[in-house]
Amino acid sequence: MKLTYLFHSGFALETCESILVFDYWLDPAKVMPVLLKSDKPMYVFASHFHEDHFNRDIFSWKSVKPNITYLLSKDILKHRRANREDADVWLAKGGSWQDGIIQVDAMGSNDSGVSWIVQTEGKRIFHAGDLNNWYARFLTDDYVGGTIYSPEFGICINPEKEEKRYLGELKDIRKLTGRFDIAMFPVDGRIGNGYTRGARQFIDRFQVGLLVPMHFVASGFQSAWRMKEMAHAKGVDFWCIGEEGESKNR
Repeated sequence: MKLTYLFHSGFALETCESILVFDYWLDPAKVMPVLLKSDKPMYVFASHFHEDHFNRDIFSWKSVKPNITYLLSKDILKHRRANREDADVWLAKGGSWQDGIIQVDAMGSNDSGVSWIVQTEGKRIFHAGDLNNWYARFLTDDYVGGTIYSPEFGICINPEKEEKRYLGELKDIRKLTGRFDIAMFPVDGRIGNGYTRGARQFIDRFQVGLLVPMHFVASGFQSAWRMKEMAHAKGVDFWCIGEEGESKNR
């Protein structure tokens, strides 16, 4: 398998039989025009409606590649970012779909939409979407519980309650499987102190062959590399992505 970083949370995974594209937003390295020329069937996933995870440009690919299947989270339809006929498959948490090449399970998120589990050619792939411990920076040693005002979001949040929601989603995923060959997961420095906490909690609960950081575009490539040492301590391989269009073979 060949995994290529597109941008932000966007990846393309080429296998012997197919090409999987996750959460396409932008493609600075012009990876997709090359992949669209492949004869292999393509499956395009969008985990939720946020513009940094879903770009309507994906629908234009159909004109140059007829053997393409769109699998979208139902919240995209709910927020009227796409029409029902635009996608071949609409999934919410708990939904599943399969054909002769891939099997897909839509899992939950503590943000919008879903996370994805895809099985193909004997491998199990996870793409987190916006599943993460987003309020980890508030869970400091002096935190005593209750709500905290977040200037960034302009609301009061309960970080302990939010973490429980996140861990609850991981528990639901664990009911289905405890192992992933590749896991793409947010390591976003904008969270502030503790921004690796969500990823650390993930590899505490799952056996992961390769941990792939994403959602780090605003804080820079090197900010995501901080997770490498923590992953290696758990015996997990980690991809220090250095530029758009970079690939890794597994």
